[in-house]
Amino acid sequence: MNMNRINNQWSLPFRYTMGLIIFIGIMAFLIYAREAVTMFVIAAFAAYLISPAIYFLMERTKFSRAAAVNIVYFTALIVLVGIPAALTPIFFDEIQLVAQDLLSLSQELSKFLSEPIQFGDIVLHLEQVGESLSHFQENMLTPLPEEALELLEATSINVLWVLIILVSVYLFMSEWPRIRAWLIGLAPEPYQADMQELYNRLRNVWMAYLRGQIVLMVVVGIAFTIGWVVIGIPGALVLGMIAGLFTLVPDVGPTVAAALAIGVALLEGSTWIRVSSDPTLNNLIVGGITLVLYLFLINLKNFFVRPIIMGRSLHMNEALIFVAILTATILWGILGALLIVPVMASTSVIMEYLRRRVLGLPPFAEDGEKQFQAPPEKLKKRTIKKPAKEKNKR
Repeated sequence: MNMNRINNQWSLPFRYTMGLIIFIGIMAFLIYAREAVTMFVIAAFAAYLISPAIYFLMERTKFSRAAAVNIVYFTALIVLVGIPAALTPIFFDEIQLVAQDLLSLSQELSKFLSEPIQFGDIVLHLEQVGESLSHFQENMLTPLPEEALELLEATSINVLWVLIILVSVYLFMSEWPRIRAWLIGLAPEPYQADMQELYNRLRNVWMAYLRGQIVLMVVVGIAFTIGWVVIGIPGALVLGMIAGLFTLVPDVGPTVAAALAIGVALLEGSTWIRVSSDPTLNNLIVGGITLVLYLFLINLKNFFVRPIIMGRSLHMNEALIFVAILTATILWGILGALLIVPVMASTSVIMEYLRRRVLGLPPFAEDGEKQFQAPPEKLKKRTIKKPAKEKNKR
């Protein structure tokens, strides 16, 4: 019976061959379905951002995981989707007014550029810029039928991807304990304890990254609020809070927040800056000042603040983080810039584990190993001479 079991086992070369084939197949599938993989990564990251609220609710209220997941998930869904959807009809007239004002401003700008601009003896000819702006407005306002169909198709596909992400987020949140146990169970039984410890260390890395992101959001929100208050933009506190919240999405989030601030500056102007008696020209100048301040603050955040905060949170070199973020932005866009730092830190943890295993060392440095510790100094024992016992005299 035992001999039959032994004979039925795969030979070592065949096992290596099958493992290599499976690995190649998985990599080919990931490359072929990279767009779907990207969406699942976004869903997993969103679930990771929400997961601390689940554990907090379970510890404070003694709710089951299913109840905590439902409360947190649908609350987040209402905040992120329901509130904007409910407020859109209310502010529909204001949105139309803002769009009309921006269109009128663009038309006036193109008309202004269609004629030579004279500053003393200097004459600037920017007619081509004005014509290009006019053509751009026409193309945006009167799209071709085939372009409209392409836009409709792209919108439909994006809606489906959003639905997939929403369902996947709920799946990751509710089934994560089972997924984690399954992943750890893939390792041979003698190594499952190592996998559990490795998971704990990776979780600490991502939690440190989340804390760094929260600190970054607070710092950016305060900085932009102060900047908008100094300029005198109406609603500076709200616009600053939006800038801090949108910092979670690199590049796009702060750009959207700055676009809102610039739009308010173009429409409302400043509470104290009065450069020209013409309100339109004055608002245009305030909008330019807002743009310059945004460029200064966003570059300060990208080049100095973010690398320092992330470096201290994950104990990594600030210059290395700066180079990694720029490289990931160029190669993989926003998602790459958002995930490159914790992925690098996680890779470092995994590679250190593999290095120690290959060298025959304990899997983790704390497992009963003293690293380069100087031996403690020996305490000099003081000998205390005991007084000689006096002989009893008879």
